[in-house]
Amino acid sequence: MAHLSLISQEHLQNEAAAYKWVEQHIWPHGAQCPHCFEKERVSKMKGNATRFGLYKCYACRKQFRVTVGTIFASSHVPLYLWLQAFYLIAGSKKGISANQLHRTLGVTLKTAWFMGHRIREAMRTGSLVPPMGGEGQTVEVDETIFGRASTHPKGRADGKGFRNSQHKNVIVSLVQRDGGVRSFHVAGSTVGEVIPLVNQNIRKETFIMTDSAMLYKKQLGHFAGHDRVDHSIAEYVRYEPTKTVHTNTVEGYFSLFKRGMRGTYQHCKEKHLHRYLAEFDFRYNNRVRLGVSDEERAAKMIKGAQGKRLTYRTTDRA
Repeated sequence: MAHLSLISQEHLQNEAAAYKWVEQHIWPHGAQCPHCFEKERVSKMKGNATRFGLYKCYACRKQFRVTVGTIFASSHVPLYLWLQAFYLIAGSKKGISANQLHRTLGVTLKTAWFMGHRIREAMRTGSLVPPMGGEGQTVEVDETIFGRASTHPKGRADGKGFRNSQHKNVIVSLVQRDGGVRSFHVAGSTVGEVIPLVNQNIRKETFIMTDSAMLYKKQLGHFAGHDRVDHSIAEYVRYEPTKTVHTNTVEGYFSLFKRGMRGTYQHCKEKHLHRYLAEFDFRYNNRVRLGVSDEERAAKMIKGAQGKRLTYRTTDRA
């Protein structure tokens, strides 16, 4: 029997199958009214003139589909094309551009761009996630710069440019070894911006690894331990009897992020940076090395689409 590709699956080619597949992931215990949250007095509507996946709630008397209250709401793009976009983004290690989605899916460039942002919104985890690390775990912390901050002009009147990297966007990432990543777009590499993120997002039983930046020297909370490598003297890894001291894991993540942003997306406004960080974080946290396949990654993204409504106006101007 010939092997079928992931993209040839029925729910990626057929609208009725697409609705059924999304319902299975968003409503694993049966349909639920998004208006009054009724589960029992809900019935699927039938008939030749009935739209795909239409239900009626006999508690509030309203009709609904599984797309209500999700990133798919009010979209004129067929649901199976949405799922194809999910699979393409889920399986592309360094992302897939709006131009490529436009050519592959046969939608307009404007639609492809907006679909990409909606899908990135589904990949955002929010602020209610538990802290990283734990007893016996190591988390690496580092900052990097990317792009140009919109709060700074393109140049100075005296023609001397900016000092250091004050005109750049600053990104802080926390990477757990053999685990996940959590990234933040911050105003600058300062104690007031970086240290609270570290203290709030990492358990106190965790061992911390950083570089020799002064902001980490005395300001970190009371963790299980803290080691630093000094890049200024060409020290990138230090082997000790009980541990290996380095920040290569977080720097590897930055390398992956920048290759994707520069090679695939090429340009990103500061107001959209948090969504691109969410995309790369999500794929890293659900990578093959952690036992998550491309199909499982797409299914997790679908679950994240619930309760997130993103309008074009918000995406364009926020």
